[in-house]
Amino acid sequence: MQSIYYLYNTYLADTFKLYDKDDNGHLDSKEVDKIVTQMMQAAEYLGWDVTELKPVLRDMLKAIDIDSSGTLTQQEWIQGGLNNIPLLVLLGLKVAEKDGQHVWRLKNFNRPTYCFVCQNMMLGLRKQGLSCNCEFINDNLFYLIHEHIFNIDMLMFFCLNYYCLIVVVVVSIFPVKDTNPLLVFVNPKSGGKQGKRVLRKFQYLLNPRQVYNLDNGGPNPGLQFFQNLHKCRVLVCGGDGTVGWILDAIDKADMAIRPPVAILPLGTGNDLARCLHWGGGYEGSDLTEIIKQIEKSILVKMDRWSLQVIPADTADEGDPVPNDIIYNYFSLGVDASIAHQFHVMREKNPQKFNTRNKLWYFQLATSETISASCRNLKECLTIECCGVPVELSRLSLEGIAVLNIPSMHGGSNLWGETKSAEKLKKRQEVTVDPDALEMCSQDMNDKLLEVVGLESVVEMGQIYTGLKSKAHRLVQAAHITIRTYKTLPMQIDGEPWMQPPCTVSLLPNSARSTPAHLKDFQWG
Repeated sequence: MQSIYYLYNTYLADTFKLYDKDDNGHLDSKEVDKIVTQMMQAAEYLGWDVTELKPVLRDMLKAIDIDSSGTLTQQEWIQGGLNNIPLLVLLGLKVAEKDGQHVWRLKNFNRPTYCFVCQNMMLGLRKQGLSCNCEFINDNLFYLIHEHIFNIDMLMFFCLNYYCLIVVVVVSIFPVKDTNPLLVFVNPKSGGKQGKRVLRKFQYLLNPRQVYNLDNGGPNPGLQFFQNLHKCRVLVCGGDGTVGWILDAIDKADMAIRPPVAILPLGTGNDLARCLHWGGGYEGSDLTEIIKQIEKSILVKMDRWSLQVIPADTADEGDPVPNDIIYNYFSLGVDASIAHQFHVMREKNPQKFNTRNKLWYFQLATSETISASCRNLKECLTIECCGVPVELSRLSLEGIAVLNIPSMHGGSNLWGETKSAEKLKKRQEVTVDPDALEMCSQDMNDKLLEVVGLESVVEMGQIYTGLKSKAHRLVQAAHITIRTYKTLPMQIDGEPWMQPPCTVSLLPNSARSTPAHLKDFQWG
């Protein structure tokens, strides 16, 4: 066996010299690209599915670069090659087998197939995974694993037809002392194809048991696997809706501690990610650096609020309310109307809403400006905060927004900034005086909500572009009740619905403790 590894070592050294054209002892990016091209040709010759192979090969070679210098030394090349059987195969070496060891071969599966070690669906080389080629194993007894964890030493000591004694890695988590394992949830539907790429990269960078595709059973499998850990972090890759989903699941899971949650924002909007300084969207930066930055981030607390909707007529059901917990905002009127129209159109024609969502929103906003479907909103609702009525008669409003965070509509601060010198030192349970409201600042951890009025779609655009500093400040309070007298569009954290006349109450969510979130890092 030592002679075989000596052969591999020598072959890899010779291959390194072959591609090191400038003979400087390093393989630069151009030389690595030539290697990738050569391996792609070898894969096609071997009959592999190469549809998504190139980025996988690039990731493999990038992982070999231990010092992240951007170049490969001969030592890195040899060490990485010896530990990576697919690379050896693509470089022209046939991998020898030890007695009693699985004989791994690439297999194209015609139906969903799951790894026996990490329980996730086969990924990486599209439908290809690795299965044991032992002649004594029948078709129903394949031992399947992901190609990126094949080098775990799983020995098959004896093989009989229909029977195997296999030593398998125990499916448990025992983190190294003084470490905080990272649990990653990825919504593959977020950001078009971006979610799928992020999922594949994290499955390569981390132990596959740390990375969960939310399309496969949601967050519960991952939370159950990590539930007994007293130190861990969670990274949610997706939009605000995905983040809310995970936070709800953490509340319901029987975890030893509620872990801090970081966000890798995918797609558009991402208001929660913006106000927590995660940025408006992931732009393809190095995920390894992002993991390092999560470790350096600090913790902040965020309020959550319960939403109660009581119909005026129980026979008039309307649409179901999407959620009963508010993380970001609740609104009714003009902006909810646009969101609802977009939602209905996307449900009818999902193929039209993959890449041009912002354009559709612009077109719907233009039509809403012309129709003004929510005109004279003050005539069809009343607002009461902690028992104090809010005066609306002097204002011409088309929308009402209740804010928990300082970001809405993909980055608009509707409450606006408050100069530090003018901030009220003592916060009141309810503030309605216009002069006092000018000194009220916004804080996601102050147990208070802010209510603003929107005049029109035009005003929304002016605030978004910076032409106007803020919307109309109406009230800051700890308990808000809105009574409506006709069917109106509403939305909670971007999820819209049509609501018949009702009473809406927003209350502190005392039943659930506030979660900790990671903050103060912006993706590069």
